[in-house]
Amino acid sequence: MEHVLADPQPGIPGSQRPSPKSYTTAVALSAIFGFVGVQHFYLGRLGEGLVDVGLTIGWIVSFATGEVFLGVVLILLDFAHSMTVTIMLLTGNFRDGGGRIVCFPGQKLTTHRG
Repeated sequence: MEHVLADPQPGIPGSQRPSPKSYTTAVALSAIFGFVGVQHFYLGRLGEGLVDVGLTIGWIVSFATGEVFLGVVLILLDFAHSMTVTIMLLTGNFRDGGGRIVCFPGQKLTTHRG
């Protein structure tokens, strides 16, 4: 199998394009505000951002109303999701809302052609 630079052409299967969004900004937002989903809004992933906001509101309301078990479950889900997204960003495996990879500095986009 040969590794070649991907053709940055939309609509072509196997094609990969780099995101115009800043890797550093995305990682910082994810690491600092990941539990609220700020990085998703920055990257144009509105749906995922709303899910993160919903999880955060859910665990806050759950703890405030005495539903400790539900609060713990929601905060663990929120934490797991935030960590997963942050790790995917750090390793250059996360896509923005346009399907483009948020590249770390020096990352080469490749595709397999066989």
